[in-house]
Amino acid sequence: MCNVGTIDRIIRAVAGIVLIGWGVMTQNWWGAVGVVLLGTAAISFCPLYTLLKIDTGCKVKE
Repeated sequence: MCNVGTIDRIIRAVAGIVLIGWGVMTQNWWGAVGVVLLGTAAISFCPLYTLLKIDTGCKVKE
């Protein structure tokens, strides 16, 4: 099951890495948000998207 498309995954991964780095450098909670973004990019699934009925184009080859 996946609901996060390729472009969305790339954006989430980059934003996650940036936020983790910024959170570590400034020692604030934004790093935790980055971890969530990086995690959802890694597994191609976002629970919030499920609640909002959003699908950004995850294609499954049949």
